[in-house]
Order: sequence, then C-alpha cells, then structure tokens
Amino acid sequence: MNYFSDITNEILNESIVIDGHFDLLMDLSRQRKLGFCKVMESDHLENFKKGGLTCVVSSIFIENCLIPELSLRESLDQISSFYQEISESKDNFIFCKTYDDVYKAKKEDKIGVFLSFEGVEPLYNDLYLLEIFYELGVRFVGLTWSRRNYAGDGSRFSEPDTNRYLNGLSDFGVELVKKSQKMNMIIDVSHLNDKGFWDVIKLTTKPIIASHSNCRSIVNIERNLTDEQIKAIARTEGVIGINALNKFASSTPEKADVNDLVNNIDYIVNLVGIEYVGLGFDFCGHLKKYDPPIVTENRLSNSFEILENQSNIPLLVEALLERGYRKEDIKKVLGENFLRVYKKVFNK
Repeated sequence: MNYFSDITNEILNESIVIDGHFDLLMDLSRQRKLGFCKVMESDHLENFKKGGLTCVVSSIFIENCLIPELSLRESLDQISSFYQEISESKDNFIFCKTYDDVYKAKKEDKIGVFLSFEGVEPLYNDLYLLEIFYELGVRFVGLTWSRRNYAGDGSRFSEPDTNRYLNGLSDFGVELVKKSQKMNMIIDVSHLNDKGFWDVIKLTTKPIIASHSNCRSIVNIERNLTDEQIKAIARTEGVIGINALNKFASSTPEKADVNDLVNNIDYIVNLVGIEYVGLGFDFCGHLKKYDPPIVTENRLSNSFEILENQSNIPLLVEALLERGYRKEDIKKVLGENFLRVYKKVFNK
C-alpha cells in the first residue's frame, strides 16, 4: 500500500480525526496512584500524533469488583486524575467540552479529550448526579456496559439468545435518556441490549451514537448491531464507530486484519450511506499490563485489537484508498461524521 502513503499523509493532515472510544482514564488513575505523572504524554501522545489523531473520547469505566459501593468514588478518582494530567500537559492536550473545542485542538496541534460514561454506575439511581458530572465535563452517556445497572441491561459478548430473559430500559433509564438529551449530552448505545436499544430509539429526539460497535451480519454477537439497528441510528442522523477488536470485526478472528475493519465500514456504507460511520477502536492493549501473571499465562480468548493502537490509523486510511474510497469520504469516516453529531447536540 506504499503507493498511497503520500495521499494518506495529506488526508490525515487535512482531517479532523476522532477516536470515539478509548479507555484512557482508568489507565491515568491507576498509574497516578503508583506515583507516575504526565501519563498521557509518556504513554499515549506519540501514538496519537503518529496516527494523526485530533480528538479522543475517553470512557469512565468502573470494574465489576468496585460495583456498587465504590462506583462514584472510582469515577471521581478517574476524573481527578484526568484534571491533574491536563494541568501538567497543557502544551499537548485540551479538555474538550464543546464542538468548537475540537477545532481548537486541531488549530493548536494538540490532542482533544472528551469524557464519556461507559455505563452509568456512578449515578446509581440519582438523576441529579448527572448534573454534577456535566459540570465536571462529561458530555457522552454510554448507558450500560455489558452488565445490568439501574438504567438497563447490557449486551453480552456472545451470540444472541432469544430464550434469555432481559429487560429494556428501566424507569430510571427512560428518565436518564430524557434528561441527558435536555442537557445536550450524547446518548451512546454501544453495550446496550436489544430491548434497551429500541427503547432509546422510541425516546430519542436527537442523534445517537454507537461509539464502538460493528455489524451483526458480519459477526453474530449481541455486542454488534443488526441491520435494523444500523438503519435506526442513521435515521436519527447518528453515527456508528467501528470497533477494532478482532472478534467483533471478523468471522475468522484469528486472521483478522485491517481489511476486516474496512469490510464493516463497507457494510454500513452500503446499507445506509457514508455519513453514518466513524471510528471507535476501543484499543485496550495499554490495560493488559494490569492483568495478574496468571491471567496473562492462561489467557484463552486469543483476542487482539486490529491496528493495535492509534499510531496505525494511516494503515486504515491506506486500506480505504485501496478499496476505492474518495478523499472526501475518508474524511467523513475519520471524523466529520462524528463532528456533525457534536454540532447538532452540543450546539443546541
């Protein structure tokens, strides 16, 4: 693909490039508790820059062992760590809270960072806490991770099971969607189960996103989206961010490569159009260092992230060029589509 390297660099230099989902805050919090500082600079900045990244949406994710008692405390610890990191690294990073902040990051050649819930466990069942987190800078509401919380049920990492009893959104979940949208926050349905998804579709008055989900027609697992769900998101003028995990992207995961990511992009483009697909890689390789040795030695899943990290975004651009995508359309996938949603929701 070297033939395309020059035009790839040109596209990345001209584009707003957004990774719609990245587990950054957990890493910051853990390392800072061990005494490390400027973790974003030492561990992530080089990859972000090599990949031409403009902006990343960082999740606030709470591990199972901390739920429910420590959910709020852990989320505040993560946000506090991020605030300290931003203070230490103002020359390289911007805390994004608005649509215009993305362009500011691009203009100043810095990396913008948005904050998102990945599961609303920190709220418990208290809607008023949402206002506190908004004031702290959270702008995206991922309703669930792949488990049940006060808002609803999450999807599993396996094939759909029609015999398994699942709820949709709870009464709290319904009110949370309504309040979030009144506050101009973006609803994220990745990890939400099918019943909950359709509850959101009935309620939504604004574009919604699935920040890191692929196509169920390609890999038949609950975490991926059906054709009808993809169409429903498109009807809201929302966006689906392509996930880089091999088992979500390819029916032959052991052989998965960048072409499988393009296959998922192709599928969405052919189904609903180029305007409704973006990037939400969900790279987690930087978190494997926290696994105990016994977990690493006995890991059976053989899961890996295609592209490995953001530094390899140019390989995806080259693959899109090779597949025949035009420069203007690649720019939409890289970030313009997500930006459209940000403008419609944040600027209201």
